[in-house]
Amino acid sequence: MDAKLQRRIQRYGWDLAARDYEALWLNPLAPAQARLLQCAALRPDEHVLDVASGTGLVAFAAAEHVGHGGRVLGVDLSGEMVAQARTHADAAVHANVAFERMDAEALALPDASFDAVLCALGLMYVPEPVQALREMCRVLKPGGRAVLAVWGPRDRCGWADAFSIVDAEVRGDVCPLFFRLGLSQALARLCTEAGFTAVEEHRIATRLHYADGATACDAMFVGGPVALAWARFDAAARKRVRAAYLRSVAPWRTSAGYAIPAEFVVVAAHAPEIAPP
Repeated sequence: MDAKLQRRIQRYGWDLAARDYEALWLNPLAPAQARLLQCAALRPDEHVLDVASGTGLVAFAAAEHVGHGGRVLGVDLSGEMVAQARTHADAAVHANVAFERMDAEALALPDASFDAVLCALGLMYVPEPVQALREMCRVLKPGGRAVLAVWGPRDRCGWADAFSIVDAEVRGDVCPLFFRLGLSQALARLCTEAGFTAVEEHRIATRLHYADGATACDAMFVGGPVALAWARFDAAARKRVRAAYLRSVAPWRTSAGYAIPAEFVVVAAHAPEIAPP
């Protein structure tokens, strides 16, 4: 897929998903976000960049770690996600966190200006992840930390058929190579290619819990990565897609709803101690 088109699809898709995203994904993503923050080991007074910040779930947690003397900037390609995050920031009076709309592949930020860069489950949507990683490395101070989370490989994510089910309706690929970064050491190798050192990979097996089929479908289609395609489906297509997805996750139906297996990959890395000339 053309990179410019992919960015537009992601931007407008997440604009549509922004209203429902947090309610649907707050709990399922919590294990990955907790491990990411643990690996980041943020300290008081540090300056932190949260890339693909969404509604600010990780950014607000980071702001608690760095305290009033620190600063957190959350950036996202989706203007609606940024608007949601700003609304939360205003309501909670978070004076040390701000949000801007920005492309991860072209961060409009000075070199060596952050102690840590975080990116929770955003790199899978970037057309050129190595370029995004280079930008993260550029804005880190020498020796600064980057901690990144992505989904694991397709065969460890029981919800993965959602993409092929949607693709069948649109006759295309709405999220190309989504699971590529979750393969063993794939993201770690890209970090090294982008200039990072001391790269470590951690894997987290988890379950995505949903009370019922409607909520499981909404998470994938209404507040998730294929929201743009979903918004364009007519009633008949939506019925087909929901039915096909529920058939695909039927093995993980329980008396309490659904417990769909998934895996997160968290990679921690450092910028070089001496900035390149």
